[in-house]
Amino acid sequence: MMDSKQLDAQVSVSAEPALDEMATLAKAGVEVVVCNRPEQEAEGQPSFAELEQAVAAEGMTFVAIPFSRGQMQPAHSEAFAKLLSSGKKVHAFCRTGNRSCNLWAAAGCLNSADKKLLQQAAQKAGFDISGVLVTY
Repeated sequence: MMDSKQLDAQVSVSAEPALDEMATLAKAGVEVVVCNRPEQEAEGQPSFAELEQAVAAEGMTFVAIPFSRGQMQPAHSEAFAKLLSSGKKVHAFCRTGNRSCNLWAAAGCLNSADKKLLQQAAQKAGFDISGVLVTY
């Protein structure tokens, strides 16, 4: 069962949802589903094509901004920041949700968000973004 954490009014994150949980995201008003793990990161994970199909079947858009643990680059944060500027409700996931939360924080820094508020929201959701806040 997906344990979704709301980071702010626009963004929620989780560990990888099952394909049949995409309907739950759609019902929650999510418009864009972002995958932050590389394809075939672990055995048994659905392919990007399978994810895209499941997401599209529920009327949402699938976006892949994949990177391995500890490998987040400025291009990743810029892509996510640009996506957030659309104003659409976003759900991002990776294996545990941690990468997605750090990406959200980095994008927030790029969009001039208050770092203290980012830190509080991440901590409330159970994630540590201190490394991102130092970098950005």
